[in-house]
Amino acid sequence: MKFAIIKERKNPPDRRVVFSPSKLVEAKARFPEAAFKVESSDIRVFTDLEYESKGFEVSEDVSDCDVMIGVKEVPIEALIPNKKYFFFSHTIKKQPYNRKLLKAILEKNIELYDHETIVNKEGFRLIGFGRYAGIVGVYNGFRAWGLKFNSWELPKAGPLPNQAALINELRKIEVPNIKILLTGSGKVANGSQEMLDGMNIKSVSVQDYLNKTFNEPVYCKIDVLDYNKRKDGKVINDVFDFFNHPEAYVSNFMRFAKVTDYFIAGHFYGDGAPYLYTREDVKSPDFNIKVVADISCDVDGPVATTLRASTIANPIYGYDPQTASEIDYKDENAIVVMAVDNLPCELPKDASEGFGDMFLQHVIPAFFNGDKDGVLQRAKITENGELTKGFAYLKDYAYASE
Repeated sequence: MKFAIIKERKNPPDRRVVFSPSKLVEAKARFPEAAFKVESSDIRVFTDLEYESKGFEVSEDVSDCDVMIGVKEVPIEALIPNKKYFFFSHTIKKQPYNRKLLKAILEKNIELYDHETIVNKEGFRLIGFGRYAGIVGVYNGFRAWGLKFNSWELPKAGPLPNQAALINELRKIEVPNIKILLTGSGKVANGSQEMLDGMNIKSVSVQDYLNKTFNEPVYCKIDVLDYNKRKDGKVINDVFDFFNHPEAYVSNFMRFAKVTDYFIAGHFYGDGAPYLYTREDVKSPDFNIKVVADISCDVDGPVATTLRASTIANPIYGYDPQTASEIDYKDENAIVVMAVDNLPCELPKDASEGFGDMFLQHVIPAFFNGDKDGVLQRAKITENGELTKGFAYLKDYAYASE
């Protein structure tokens, strides 16, 4: 089996890669029967020379490989027929902008595996960049606070080398006695929490957060049952009741919004779940949030202040609570919104190393153990020019008329 680490061709350029040179060495040591080839790239965070120095062939031509491993979508003209491909295809939610890509994949008899569809038996994702989104998102949120209130000037995350450098910058600032709220329990929220803990910001319980005042900055990490309640008043402590019956719940987030200064949205939002807060909620005089770092970035969704995704070049904008429209973030009425949707790109080295760890642990072994855990079978979207059973719902989308 011959694997290719392919060049990223999507714009804006993405410097991440699935396997760093050192991680590829580890993969080769664990699976000596595997061959690895690297497609030459002038934008990758690791240079061609770094791969060559570890003994890997670097070439402009990887058409002799069986499995193509990338990060972002591969342009249609660059797809090689009759190969296996791994990348974020952004097709499984019927994203209109990638319909032609999925159709081309089918026409070219490509076996597509999406990083998002690599899940365990329970359906939980095994790999992703979520932790790094959380790390950069928290940093960007503090940077936005400093810009809004002229409190401090943090450098952009992109030029800094790693997470430790981000934490080092954050430790230099003097955070006022604000309350910081973090939603979520997955990789994004855990990455966010690493940053808050790295700054030595005190973690407090829900009850203390809601009811006490502090003479130092504090944060509270909450999950779905903290900010949602059952409509019938029943008190249930099983999160799966919420996941299975989201329609039975209503948001209880406003009790947090009344006392929160900086909100970090690190949750996963499922279809049918209540919005955390609406545009009407934001108009309330009780809504106290001043800065929102929406790492989850569901546009026009559960975090009503997120009107659009922002960019690494221009990461923040203002939200006018009364008109529900975008304004200058410096406006005295503006809530500051940081909603960059590709945050891990700002930490390409760390993100690549971490992603490679997960890919080596969960995916590569499946090629050599007969896929005993069903990882590849569950992840496979297309095969023999057709959609697999689990993704047959994409048929109308893939073959829709122009």
